[in-house]
Amino acid sequence: MSNYDYDAIVIGSGPGGEGAAMNLAKHKKRVALVERYKKVGGGCTHWGTIPSKALRHSVARLVEYNSSPLFHEWSHPSTLTFSDVLKHTESVIKQQVNLRSGFYDRNRVDLMYGEAHFKDKHTVVINEADGTINTITADKIVIATGSRPYRPDDIDFNHPRIYDSDTILSLQRNPRHIIIYGAGVIGCEYASIFRGLGVKVDLVNMRDQLLSFLDKEITDSLSYHLWNNGVIIRNNEEYSQVEGTDEGVVVRLKSGKIIKADCLLFANGRTGNTDRLNLSNVGLQANGRGQLEVNACYQTKVDNIYAVGDVIGYPSLASAALDQGRIAAANILQEACNLRLVEDIPTGIYTIPEISSVGKTEQELTAEQVPYEVGRARFKDLARGQIADTTVGSLKILFHRETKEILGIHCFGERSSEIIHIGQAIMQQKDGGNNIEYFVNTTFNYPTMAEAYRVAALNGLNRLF
Repeated sequence: MSNYDYDAIVIGSGPGGEGAAMNLAKHKKRVALVERYKKVGGGCTHWGTIPSKALRHSVARLVEYNSSPLFHEWSHPSTLTFSDVLKHTESVIKQQVNLRSGFYDRNRVDLMYGEAHFKDKHTVVINEADGTINTITADKIVIATGSRPYRPDDIDFNHPRIYDSDTILSLQRNPRHIIIYGAGVIGCEYASIFRGLGVKVDLVNMRDQLLSFLDKEITDSLSYHLWNNGVIIRNNEEYSQVEGTDEGVVVRLKSGKIIKADCLLFANGRTGNTDRLNLSNVGLQANGRGQLEVNACYQTKVDNIYAVGDVIGYPSLASAALDQGRIAAANILQEACNLRLVEDIPTGIYTIPEISSVGKTEQELTAEQVPYEVGRARFKDLARGQIADTTVGSLKILFHRETKEILGIHCFGERSSEIIHIGQAIMQQKDGGNNIEYFVNTTFNYPTMAEAYRVAALNGLNRLF
């Protein structure tokens, strides 16, 4: 037995913290997990991934219902308010908290609630809600404190009509018009959600196109779909002033434009939750976005302190954070750095319809002068798409002209985040297993959306000469 209270302390119970704590506990390590909120799950469960995707699901079903000719024959179009769809979200959050609480109980991880900060490299002080101060020690410490919405100082976020992506979940009124500032993943997702509820949306984008890290054909499809549904996209714009009034919000842009709406959702980036950790006590310093630098093992400059998840920046995905936590724990257990994340991490963006991609884009392959070809399948040509009336969207496969190795897969349409994993699995195969001909030589269930792979593969192979 060591002289420490625990073998490891994990700070934060989001996906990264959970992944680390579970792996360590399953290998019989004494683990304490500190969570500053009153329930486990982190920002992912309470304010980010889970609530926004639950909101999106409810709104997508509403859109599907209202657009289906089958229901138009006997019913008037249905409406929901933002408060209505939040009820389903609250139910999902409760189920997630119960599920994850059970993980810690079964694996005998000690849960402690309160604000944690470092006393030294082996000691963590916890300020509990009732004023109690608890001090615990451990050989290893994992920082998994996540992130929060970025808030510039010149915007009054205490105003009742100005929200960020966390506080928007407290919105009680059903706005007629909302301004969403920031057209990244969060901004685009909420633009889809509010437009699906019939709210007028102005989406202010600081860049010249939406989600420029994606394949351009996919971003063009999203831009057209949002525009076609009535979202006003304002590219290459920045605010000069945001003013909250009793009646709404006025946003003045540097271009001279003025936009007025019932409320504002500011969704322009996130900041790592490191400012209250007293990092200086252990010789660590976060960057301007509150993020920590780590090596390939997720080890910080202090050898016994690790960091995972949003707090280390890219890729800032819940899915990746869970694996980062698991891998960091494995590296701690083995006292080595043997595990890595997979190279091709899929991206899932829950707009309406969804977007998902893995691997290279056409723009990247062109810049690298890789001889590639494209295979496409349109959802409107698939029997399952026609049956389910999910005809908006397509699947695109990029593959090497000579080796036929799959280089990238990009999908736009309902269930994209599910469909992408089939292609991802083939891309991970070695020794010639990654080959687009797999989809031609495999029998798919019919009718399915997965059949898009066979259609796209045949389309692409037909382009070769």
